[in-house]
Amino acid sequence: YCFDPRHYQGTYHFNFPKTGPFRLRFLLDSVKDLRATLRKRGSTLLVRQGKPEDVVSDLIQQLGSVTAVAFHEEVASEEKTVEKKLKAICCQNKVKVQTFWGSTLYHRADLPFSHIGGLPDVYTQFRKVVEGQGRVRPVLSTPEQVKSLPLGLEEGTIPTFEGLGQTGTLIYITVWLYSAGIGNDPRENRKFNMIKQGLDYDNNVSSSFYNLVTIKPRELALTGFMSNRGRQNVASFLTKDLCLDWRLGAEWFEYLLVDHDVCSNYGNWLYSAGIGNDPRENRKFNMIKQGLDYDNNGDYVRQWVPELRGIKGGDVHMPWTLSNSALSHAQVSLNETYPSPVIIAPEWSRHVNNKSGLFSNKLHNFTDNKDRGIDFYFSKNKSF
Repeated sequence: YCFDPRHYQGTYHFNFPKTGPFRLRFLLDSVKDLRATLRKRGSTLLVRQGKPEDVVSDLIQQLGSVTAVAFHEEVASEEKTVEKKLKAICCQNKVKVQTFWGSTLYHRADLPFSHIGGLPDVYTQFRKVVEGQGRVRPVLSTPEQVKSLPLGLEEGTIPTFEGLGQTGTLIYITVWLYSAGIGNDPRENRKFNMIKQGLDYDNNVSSSFYNLVTIKPRELALTGFMSNRGRQNVASFLTKDLCLDWRLGAEWFEYLLVDHDVCSNYGNWLYSAGIGNDPRENRKFNMIKQGLDYDNNGDYVRQWVPELRGIKGGDVHMPWTLSNSALSHAQVSLNETYPSPVIIAPEWSRHVNNKSGLFSNKLHNFTDNKDRGIDFYFSKNKSF
């Protein structure tokens, strides 16, 4: 495995670290686990820090008898650039290149379309065809024994956080953990117990305006996790309400998400910003309605924003609408203990007086609409 230094540099437009602490920890743990698994089977994992094209070139020269180099194909531009450089190195050294497709759930050769011209322009149509006719290939069996490395070839040291330049980020995250008042027990902080807390609520709740400004970014920064609904709301708020560059959000997500995927992340931000391949124009979430629909009683808000725990019920979604006496009773002071809204969208007013919730007897359950897809939530006939 090559720890490519380009993966730990700044993003293209806003210079966020490309790989944040959560994904790096997951990656380091995965590399350690893979090495341990290979050792049990009589081999080990070769680890190097450097650009793959340089590392492979050095190995070819060191071993002197390399006949082939094999790797999984990728699709994103930066990865394809590395592949081209690898192929050029192999060609110079008269080494055969073998590529395989193994990075997606469905193998591209198994997609139920006869040619590229038959691919639907709209994702929902594509998804329905694939789910109805597609086939997931069975997993290959794991070999009991694997060949050992050639003699004289050192397996290499797995780098540390410090070695990959993450010390400052970890300090920043640790300070935020305590200043946010989440996980006051240090043992909970070490175990990142807030991932569990977020999952418990994310099964049934979503984001309001204050979720977007403080909860979802706070949850993401503290755990590396954000639900799909949260990601949609954050993207809608940033691009449609604040009218900010969608690339700011996409690169921030790339930095912090533990499960970041280039195509999924950037594709969905394009989609949310309205500049992707989208059959409908001006998709936009009403943040107040989202909060009332999915977090009827405000429990999720209070879980992640302790500054607002004194506000009861759905009022917590709109603290700026409360009287001074109500805020005082809840020990909330706007612009002091908690900020006022940076923006108030006109459509929010339709739901300001409906804090009891649009589904007062039952929290919205995603499983009720599991077959409707994302288009259901953006229907022109629905009020958001």
